[in-house]
Amino acid sequence: MLKMKDFEEHINTLRSLGLRPTKQRIKICEILFGKKATFHFTVNQLNEIYKKKFKSKISLATIYNTVHGFKKKGYLKEITLDGNKSYYDTNTLNHHHFYDEGEDKLIDIENFDVSLNSLPKAPLNKSIKSVELMIRLENNNHNQK
Repeated sequence: MLKMKDFEEHINTLRSLGLRPTKQRIKICEILFGKKATFHFTVNQLNEIYKKKFKSKISLATIYNTVHGFKKKGYLKEITLDGNKSYYDTNTLNHHHFYDEGEDKLIDIENFDVSLNSLPKAPLNKSIKSVELMIRLENNNHNQK
């Protein structure tokens, strides 16, 4: 059985954000940072994962505040689609994504799989900070009548 000392890194992370390391927040850390692979999620998806994994409820406000604390400190990257839906990514490095509209999920694209030959010149007094490509996917097997 895991003890609190097993979560010391998560406790320290939460404290560095100014968040009290409650059991719920430590469990959120376990979900987000206990995987080797990149993890994409919405706040609602994280809520469902939490309920299923720990067989308990958590308030959306707790999830939202914890996720936004992580984002603010650079532990998560926010990816906004259509200006009204936010996904969060545990990989905070600049990289590209597929967005599968049918399954409503993000999929990483390896940077070496993308080649950009040219970029537009930045407006006066501005410089390009980063380039991240979003490619939208749709299902090819539409029902034909």
